[in-house]
Formats: sequence, structure tokens, C-alpha cells
Amino acid sequence: MSRITTTRLADSRELIYFDDPGTPERTLDSLVDHRVLPGRGEPGEVRYDALSGDWVAIAAHRQSRTHLPPADQCPICPTTPANPSEIPAADYDVVVFENRFPSLGPALGDIPAAPAPGQNGHGITGKAFGRCEVVAFTPQHTGSFAELGETRARTVIEAWAQRTGALSALPGIKQVFPFENRGADIGVTLHHPHGQIYAYPYVTPRAAQLGAVARKYYDDVDAKETLAASLLRAERNDGSRMVLEAEHFSAYVPFAARWPLEIHLVPHRSVPDLAALTGEERDELSHVYLDLLKRLDSLYPTPTPYISAWHQAPLDPVLRPAGQLHLQLTSPRRAVDKLKYLAGSEAAMGAFINDTTPEAVAELLRSVAAPSTDNTMEGSRA
Repeated sequence: MSRITTTRLADSRELIYFDDPGTPERTLDSLVDHRVLPGRGEPGEVRYDALSGDWVAIAAHRQSRTHLPPADQCPICPTTPANPSEIPAADYDVVVFENRFPSLGPALGDIPAAPAPGQNGHGITGKAFGRCEVVAFTPQHTGSFAELGETRARTVIEAWAQRTGALSALPGIKQVFPFENRGADIGVTLHHPHGQIYAYPYVTPRAAQLGAVARKYYDDVDAKETLAASLLRAERNDGSRMVLEAEHFSAYVPFAARWPLEIHLVPHRSVPDLAALTGEERDELSHVYLDLLKRLDSLYPTPTPYISAWHQAPLDPVLRPAGQLHLQLTSPRRAVDKLKYLAGSEAAMGAFINDTTPEAVAELLRSVAAPSTDNTMEGSRA
């Protein structure tokens, strides 16, 4: 098990160290942020979109956030005398901290109710309650998650699981979403390998859509299985779109993949979220997840941009029983020098058109041997 140490930054934001097993106790210096920071502001706002029934967060304060700084000014590298960063320690393994420029939060609470029957909801606003956290995967400024060793990947999974449980217990939170945006083509604002966790005060539009379909299936089969479990069984029986099968997890390219590169990683046991995984399942996940990321990076001469999205069951009591944890790993890369852009049909209508076939992509991913794991990004703590 990783060691967990919690502290506060100079502006009262929470910071949590997740250290690899066997590493020494944290020193006092690593817990004290010596910077002088302004106090935290009030949340932005959420606005109700009467046309769609969705909530939209308005976060104009994020315009001033850090954008692709040089390595010697990186805000999530370890602190040095020349660069007092967001992380007070001179070295670390994995760190989670509250985002200084959050889309949601820092205050918590309930957003307004949906409009009453017969009302269109135009003009409904509320505070953008919630929480946004940053997850630094490594103290090294360059590299990627795929270059982590399995020990470090396991520590990151422990952090995701612990934060999922903690954030789910906060007042007003309806959904917890760990994710990673990787690559400039995706729109990252920091080169340093990291991810984020959003704790929303509402069920997001995509989760609500998936949740409604999953709930209908769950009810139709008298709660005997989840839709995700049914689809995994169908894909394993067919086999043509499978990428890998392990003891606790399997990965496949979905039958109706939307993206040129799309992989779903699903646990064999129906669990709602990362916090519900057993130790053995988390151990295996650290291996199979690295395997998938390495396969993506083996497809082309340059690293593949991707979005790694951990879909967890919403906390809504109606949707949650039918939900199941699964990863949707997607990339807009459709050739060595081509990206898929969301243009008219996709962006305006939500009607995706895929330029690849799921079966051919799965065969390609199966044929790529994931390079052996090296520990070059494990960090220097020992």
C-alpha cells in the first residue's frame, strides 16, 4: 500500500502525497508551503441550457491559468529555490492537490433544481459548486504515463481510488470523473505528466445519456446484470474486436467506435467505481493499463495524443445500480500525420462518422507488442 500524507498549501488548498510502498516518511519541509498566495476566490457559476437541459459551467477566471510553461517554471515539478511550485517537496512520487484555477469549486453545495413543469428554465443560474483536483504522476517534467513502472502506476491507481471515495462523500457531489488529457493536439496546458479529477454537482450530459440506457437494460433483465457486463460478454464471444484479456480486466474496440482509436477497458466484476476494486484487481489494472498506453504509442513514430476517461457510476440513486466502472481511451489520430476534427456532423449534431473500422483497429492493436516496462520515471525516492 502507498503511504498517504495530507497537508495544506499557503492558500488553504488541500495537497495529498501518495508515496510508493517502501519509501521513507515525509519530512516536515515537504509539508510546508512557504509561498505567499492570495486567498481563494468564490466559485464561478453554472447556467442551465434550456434547449438541451444541460448545465454549463462559466469559468472566466481560468483565462489567466498557466499555459505550457518552460520546465524551470513548471508549477507541478518539485519545489526548488528558483521555482517554488505547487508541490512543496523537493521530491515526490504521486501528488494530488486542489486546482488553483478550478472549473468547479472550491465551495460545495447543491445547484438549483431543474425547472418546474411548464417552465422553460431560461435564466436559471447557480454557483459552480464542486471540486477540481490535479494528479501529478511523477516528479519528472517530461515523459508520459506509459513510461511509468508498474509500482508507480499502482500508486496512481491507489490515488484515483482514494480520491473517488473521498470526493463521493462530499456534500452536493453527483459524479466523480478521473481523466487524463495527453498531448498538445488534445489541448493540454502543462507538459508535465499529470491528470485531473472533477467532482461535479450534477450528472454530466454524457453520463446521464449512458446512465439512462444502462438503467433501461438493467430493468429489462430484472437487475441480473449491467449493460457493460453484457457488452463485454458479447465482445469476448465474438473476439474480432478484443485487444487483450486478463484475469480481472479485458479491453476491446467497441462495435460502434466513434473515434479512429477507441479502446474500452472493463473489469470482469461489476463494480461502480475505482474505489470498489480489490487489491488484486488494482494490481492487475496497473499492468493492463500500461499495456494499452504502450500499444497506442507503438502505432506511430511519435507519441499518440489521447483522452483517458474513467467512467464511474454516478452517485444518483437511480442510475448508480446499473452503472459499471469502465475506461474509455480515445484518440483523434487517424493516420501518422492526420487528426480527426469534430466538425459539422459531430460538433453540431453529435452524429459521429468514423474513418476506420473497429475490427481493423483491434487487429492492429493486437499485433503491436507493448514494450517492456522500465522504471526511468519512478523518481529518486527510495
